Amino acid sequence: MPAAIKKAFPHAVMLTYVAVILLPFLFVLFSSFKANNVEIAMRPFGLPKTWAFENYKEAWVKAKINVYFWNSLYLSLSSAAVGVLLAAAAAFALVRMKFEAVSRWIYQYVLIGMLIPGNVLFIAQYLLVRNMGILNTHWSLFLPYTAGALPLSVLLIAAFMRSIPGELEEAAIVDGLRAPGLFLRIVLPLTVPALVTVFIINFLGNWNEYLLANFFLSKDSLRTLPTGMVGFRDAFQTNYALVCTGIVYSVVPVLVIYTFLQKKIIEGLTAGSVKG
Repeated sequence: MPAAIKKAFPHAVMLTYVAVILLPFLFVLFSSFKANNVEIAMRPFGLPKTWAFENYKEAWVKAKINVYFWNSLYLSLSSAAVGVLLAAAAAFALVRMKFEAVSRWIYQYVLIGMLIPGNVLFIAQYLLVRNMGILNTHWSLFLPYTAGALPLSVLLIAAFMRSIPGELEEAAIVDGLRAPGLFLRIVLPLTVPALVTVFIINFLGNWNEYLLANFFLSKDSLRTLPTGMVGFRDAFQTNYALVCTGIVYSVVPVLVIYTFLQKKIIEGLTAGSVKG
């Protein structure tokens, strides 16, 4: 096999994979701008004859996508941000502070937490939030979202913090910094790539979560986008253009965040893999 073909083959495979991934999304995107089901059926992958931008306005207001969207957005952002900060503080205490025996045992418990599937804890979480009196409030999702992401978050951030040279901390201590200042002014800024990666992972998990949101919230005004989309689909199941519009609303925020932060995500995922 010629060298040129060998070099081109992996690229051809990846381009095929990208096409397979993008074609369904292009179908949904184009369908969301079409006027009716007949046009979608006749030209599924064709551009709309007339761009029906009013589909987005109708879905946003009439189908309450605006309510579900903002509920999902602020819950996903807030729980992901708080989870990242808690995980960073825990990783700093486990990896950079001098409590080797205790840290080793706590770290093992954190690893064990990763082995427990989230759905197994569903009944326990339901009983807990009910006994706390926060059932059918956003707190019933915020607390499980934040706590459930801690094991993986601590693992990833701790792996990054281990690669930070100890000489930086020694110099900071000589300059008079204590543990809080060392964490906030030295370690935390250096771990930004890992923090961004963990934030994106947590955000995606919270944004797409359905089980807890479906059972813990019964008020329509509190529902998140995944649970709201179920009712949206049932109400507009004969209007495929509006259904596709709702899907676009649920996908676009993730694409936007990943587009702007993809470099930090890659840096965070490869952190600690090379030492030198």
